[in-house]
Amino acid sequence: KEKKRRKEENDGNEELEELYLLERCFPEAEKLKQETRLLSRWKHYIQCDGSPDPSVAQEMNTFISLWKEKTNETFEEVIEKSKVVLNLIEKLNLFYWKRPPCDLQDKKYNKQYQESILNNLQELLHLKFNVATEILLQTSTLADLDSGNMEKVIKDENVTLYVWANLKKNPRHRSVRFSETQIGFEIPRILATSDIAVRLLHTHYDHVSALHPVSTPSKEHTSTVTELVKDDIENVEKAISKEVKEESKQQGKRSHLIQKEEIKVEEERDDIEVKMSSAEEESEAIKCELEMKILSETVSAAQLLLVENSSEKPDFFENDVVDLCQFTTLGGVYHLDILELPPQCKPVKGWMIVEILKEGLQKYTYPPETTEDFETENAFPPIEVTLEVHENVIFFEDPMVVRWDAEGKHWRTDGISNVSYKPNKRLVTFSLDTFGPVTLIQDAHINMPYQSWELRPLDVNKVLLTVTTVFTEIQIQIKENLCMLSSVKLKDKKHISILEGTWMTPIPFIIALKEAGLNIFPTRHSHFYVIINNKVPLVEVKAYRQMALLSSAFAFGWSKWNLLCNSTKVVFKVREHLTEECTENPNWALLMFSGDRAQRLKIKEESEAFSEALKEETEFHSTLYHMVRDFSSKEAMEKVRSSSCQFVNSVCHMLLSTRLLSYS
Repeated sequence: KEKKRRKEENDGNEELEELYLLERCFPEAEKLKQETRLLSRWKHYIQCDGSPDPSVAQEMNTFISLWKEKTNETFEEVIEKSKVVLNLIEKLNLFYWKRPPCDLQDKKYNKQYQESILNNLQELLHLKFNVATEILLQTSTLADLDSGNMEKVIKDENVTLYVWANLKKNPRHRSVRFSETQIGFEIPRILATSDIAVRLLHTHYDHVSALHPVSTPSKEHTSTVTELVKDDIENVEKAISKEVKEESKQQGKRSHLIQKEEIKVEEERDDIEVKMSSAEEESEAIKCELEMKILSETVSAAQLLLVENSSEKPDFFENDVVDLCQFTTLGGVYHLDILELPPQCKPVKGWMIVEILKEGLQKYTYPPETTEDFETENAFPPIEVTLEVHENVIFFEDPMVVRWDAEGKHWRTDGISNVSYKPNKRLVTFSLDTFGPVTLIQDAHINMPYQSWELRPLDVNKVLLTVTTVFTEIQIQIKENLCMLSSVKLKDKKHISILEGTWMTPIPFIIALKEAGLNIFPTRHSHFYVIINNKVPLVEVKAYRQMALLSSAFAFGWSKWNLLCNSTKVVFKVREHLTEECTENPNWALLMFSGDRAQRLKIKEESEAFSEALKEETEFHSTLYHMVRDFSSKEAMEKVRSSSCQFVNSVCHMLLSTRLLSYS
């Protein structure tokens, strides 16, 4: 027994050492990403196209100041400039999300850079739209010949403007419908006789909500992980410093001896130079090895943060306040405003003269703060609004309409009534007590928990991840460092998404899917809203890392037995998959993994009861790699060893982001 135990220990250590060498692909992929980011910054620098570097605060501040000084821009000009601004905002957000976990502790930097620069850009963009709207409303030449009122629609990929100006003040003209659309308002009599304009500015993005909590680490765990990483870094840096000093001392001694002995023979001098060169190379190799160890520790810490659950649920004291951890905004924001009609242009002797108000565009207060002068109680009824749902967004249930509370800085459900939705026409109609920003929300976890999943190879360094939920089946292709939405099926019908066929790096891809309503990416708060089969984070991370390593030659799938084993173990199906051809009855093996021990189970997926019994003629292993090697071909294992580091890293990131083993 003792000999057997020692043999298992030795075998286990050898397996872990081999796994360590295979998992070097993760720090190598991170190093490639860092080099790509540096190259991207250098390319931006040599382009000299006038656009600022989002990571340099001084350049961003200069850009903001110069745009502030520019005046009298038309709406079309602002729309063109907004494309540059939105691109900068996107880069800023990605810059923040891609930063290593150690940097996330720098709260001062985050507050200054994220809140200040980002908010300034967003506020300035909205201010520019307001100024451009004022210029537009002063052009009475745009008046409709039939009604005498002004109507204008401007559409763009990021923004759509609907504006109506009440120039004639006809009390019978109370139904506003924009031409060639069903979008519009039913305004009360008091507004129909007032000097007002109604604006609907639909921004296809959301700059109103707080930053979306994508993979934000919990405070208590971040500090622990970061301290561990920092300790490792300090230890390794000390080791590097010690090695370099020792090498330099030895080289110094050698140099001193060479000078003292005054060797004149050319062959001997060449021999010594070769030795010194090899010593320097050896020192550099040790330094590189230790630096890779630091990077490996940092990557592991960042991966662990992706599967960490928060211990505290967000508190919301009012029933009408929307919990943005539970719900997500979709389709952008509809800025609904009743505006005071600015002075109109007047032709005078061939000139167009207009009065410019110092205070700029003013909002019309509806209902007014005091209603004592009005006799009837129902003089200020709610305004009926009809909006069109963004075509690129999927709602699996009827959308909820919410309004923005500027004072409390949150979305609210009160003040909205008579909501109806026509899914075929993608129109939502509701009554609003008072105008302001509104948006549509959906349960962020509507597609969780998943019903099943499968990960299978397609080609060299290319896999297909299929996630099946109650409402949909989502297929994602992954190759090298890119991801693509392959297909979306809704109730057995294929849905065409604008994202299909577009390759993106993992983080922008995840953001794009969430913004389209295809959210299969839990956050650290998701376990408060979904009944899940929660697994120990370290076990999950180890499983995903090793599944990613094997994914180029092996298919993995959901197993019902994963629900019945405890939180320290995971169970899934696996089989060798070297060709794209799908067999009708694939021969799946059931594996159970606890992070440091893998075994093949005796039971099958169709068995009646769960059992942890080991399959006959198999043995325990320390890793999944060595477990599958027992029943795999040499061709499959060779394919695994030749996998691209970027590909393995991308597959691992997608598995960590979907958390298939806990949320199925």
